[in-house]
Amino acid sequence: MNTPPNKPATQPKQPAFWLALALILGLIGWWFYASPRQAPDAPGQTVTAVLPAGSEVAVFAGGCFWCTEADFDKVPGVLATTSGYTGGKTANPTYAEVSSHTTGHAEAVQVVFDPSQVSYRQLVDYFWHTIDPTVKDRQFCDIGTPYRTAIFATSPEQLQTAQASRAALEASKPFAEPIVTQLLMADDFYPAEAEHQNYHQVNPVRYDFYRQGCGRDARLAQLWGAKAKP
Repeated sequence: MNTPPNKPATQPKQPAFWLALALILGLIGWWFYASPRQAPDAPGQTVTAVLPAGSEVAVFAGGCFWCTEADFDKVPGVLATTSGYTGGKTANPTYAEVSSHTTGHAEAVQVVFDPSQVSYRQLVDYFWHTIDPTVKDRQFCDIGTPYRTAIFATSPEQLQTAQASRAALEASKPFAEPIVTQLLMADDFYPAEAEHQNYHQVNPVRYDFYRQGCGRDARLAQLWGAKAKP
């Protein structure tokens, strides 16, 4: 029987090398998670851009901001819409942070409009018919405080107008449930990430699938009948 060749000598272990590698990887991981997250390219204020002469700003929270933005884009006199976050405590929040229900923010839309073409009262009256104002911390299939409905007035005059509109609606609403939509003075508004802007235009198939699947238009028709918007 042939004697098998001797196995090569086992290389000595190198604990120092592995300890050093583990330390380097640990430092990289610490840097990645501990370093401040870069804020979105937004100043975190109610007005996010230089406004056209004579224009004004309104802010509405109507559940999913994709839908609210799409609804207001249909209104003549609306010059621009921006999806974002407001009403909470976290500066420069991300979509993931707002969706975690820990920031206090609501998904909202900033509306720049020409008051010579459409008044703030008309926008508020229109807004009511794009939402379900009878539920708290929910809109259609989206549940939680980020999806609450609210009107964030950017001036005392806007707040008075919103209050008058709600009073008129309470007297004429076609449903029995009380209106729970909040009327508040506007706080800092943080624009959402680029992929959430103009979502209904950039991703029309996905948007339509979401809106129909969420039951938004079906519920609006049930609540408002022929007055449902859009």
